[in-house]
Amino acid sequence: MEIAALAGGVGASKLLLGLCRVMDPRELTVIVNTGDDVVLHGLSISPDLDIVTYTLAGLVNPETGWGFGDETFRALEQLAVYRGPQWFHLGDRDLATHIHRTSLLRGGARLSEVASSIREALGVQAQILPMSDDPVPTMLETSEGRLHFQEYLVQRRAEPIVRAISFDGIERAHPARGVLEALQRAYSVVICPSNPLISIGPILAVPGVRKALQERRMHVVAVCPIVGGKSLKGPSDRMLGQLGYEVSALGVARMYRDICGTILIDPVDSAQRQAIEALGVNLVIHPTVMRNVEDKEQLARRILQLTANQSAGASA
Repeated sequence: MEIAALAGGVGASKLLLGLCRVMDPRELTVIVNTGDDVVLHGLSISPDLDIVTYTLAGLVNPETGWGFGDETFRALEQLAVYRGPQWFHLGDRDLATHIHRTSLLRGGARLSEVASSIREALGVQAQILPMSDDPVPTMLETSEGRLHFQEYLVQRRAEPIVRAISFDGIERAHPARGVLEALQRAYSVVICPSNPLISIGPILAVPGVRKALQERRMHVVAVCPIVGGKSLKGPSDRMLGQLGYEVSALGVARMYRDICGTILIDPVDSAQRQAIEALGVNLVIHPTVMRNVEDKEQLARRILQLTANQSAGASA
C-alpha cells in the first residue's frame, strides 16, 4: 500500500525512518517543506529536504538530527578568518550537497530533479519530493521586524515574538511534479509530527494541495506534534501561542479538521478525546514521543495498521 507523507525536518524524519524500517520504502513518497530554503554564501540550501534525505540514508548526525554524522567544519572555520557569516552551521560534507544543488539549479534543473539526484546518490529508496520547484520562502513578521525563518530560528534562536507568517510567492507557486499524483494515488496520507505553521503550513498553502487532501480527508492521518501542551522539537508551542492558537492536541486538531479524518495523539492528552471527536475527527491514542528506534517503529506500525483499516473500509 502506497503512502504519501507531508514532512518538515527533524520531527518528521524520525517517523519517516520508522516507516521505512517497517514497510517497503519504495512505496513511500515524502513531500517536504521548502519554505525553510535559504541562499547563503551564494549556495542554495534546502534544510528539510536534506534532513529527511540524510536520515533515510542513515547518515544524519544522531545528536542534532540534522547535518552529517562525524562531520568536520574546516570551511566554516576558514570563513571566520574572512569574517564571513557563520550563524548557519554548515559542515564540510554538507557544503558538498549545497554546491551540488546550486550547480544543478543554475544549470536549469528543477529542485525536484536535484532532490532525486541526491537521494539516489545516497541510496534512499523512498521518493522525496519538494512541495514545489518554485521558491516560496517563509517570512515572519516579528518584534524585530521582518525575518526569514532561518534568521528567526537559527540566528536569533527563536527569541523574537512572531506576529504573522507569510509564504512569499505562494500564489504563483505550483506543486512539484508528482506531488498531487502522490496524494491522489496513495492509500493513505500521513501528516508527520512537524510544526503545523511553518513546516506543514507551507505545503498546505501550495495551490492544489489542501484541496487534494480535503477530497481524501478520511484517508489522511495526522500525528500531533504537541504533547502535554509542549512541542517536542523546535518553537512550535511558542509560535502557536504567540499567534493566538490553542497550544494543545485539540488546537492542532482544529487546524487540521478540514483535511484530516484521523489524528493520533499521545496518551498524555487523552483527556481531550471528547473535544477532538466532537470536531468530527477520529481519534487514536498511541505514544508519539520517539526516543529510540523501537519507538519510531512502533508508531510507524500503528500508522500502517490505521492505513490497512482505511483500505479495508474503502473496499467494503
